[in-house]
Amino acid sequence: MPATPSLAALFPPQGLVVRTGDLTLRPLTDADLPEYAQLLREPIFADPGAVHVFAWYAVEPETRIREALRFQWRLRAELSAQKWTLPFGIWADDRLIGCQDLVATDFAARRVVESGSWLTLSAHGRGYGKLMRQAVLVLAFDHLGAQRAESGAAATNAASIAVSHACGYVDNGTEISRMFDPPQLQRRFLATPGTFRRPPVDVEVEGLTPALREMLGADG
Repeated sequence: MPATPSLAALFPPQGLVVRTGDLTLRPLTDADLPEYAQLLREPIFADPGAVHVFAWYAVEPETRIREALRFQWRLRAELSAQKWTLPFGIWADDRLIGCQDLVATDFAARRVVESGSWLTLSAHGRGYGKLMRQAVLVLAFDHLGAQRAESGAAATNAASIAVSHACGYVDNGTEISRMFDPPQLQRRFLATPGTFRRPPVDVEVEGLTPALREMLGADG
């Protein structure tokens, strides 16, 4: 009998791995979801009552976990060259500490990515937030051919804004975001290959196969 193909061979995003410094980034698998669920029970914000707490987080833990799992499965089912999200788990020393999403719509034509991220509170203050953002920007600019990277943060979230500026993002206007409840002012940021501030350590990318490039609209 022929060998059974790996999940990465059947669904190429599952084989993508980005390594830099102490961090390993890879899309979450079903085997990771129990650890992911446990992480979602832990605090993300030092002040859980802050207005910039994500609406998806500001619910009871069991609801948060159930909806987060549905979200992960939905991202896989809906991934196409027209619209995709790569939901990276972030591991430091083999411990899952947060998530970093890389998102695009009509990437083949627009060459624009967006990003969003969070870290468990116990991992704050170690430079991980900056390094994981830099890692996905290296993937986007150097390996996928992106020309713009966009992001946003609540106007009150000074820590997130500082990370954006440290990575080379420049201010790019404001909007009223529904990511929060109630909706609130969000600052927008833009990075390009010219403004991007690269990490001081190497970034290694594995598993970016021709099949995955085609799935992401990054094969041209």
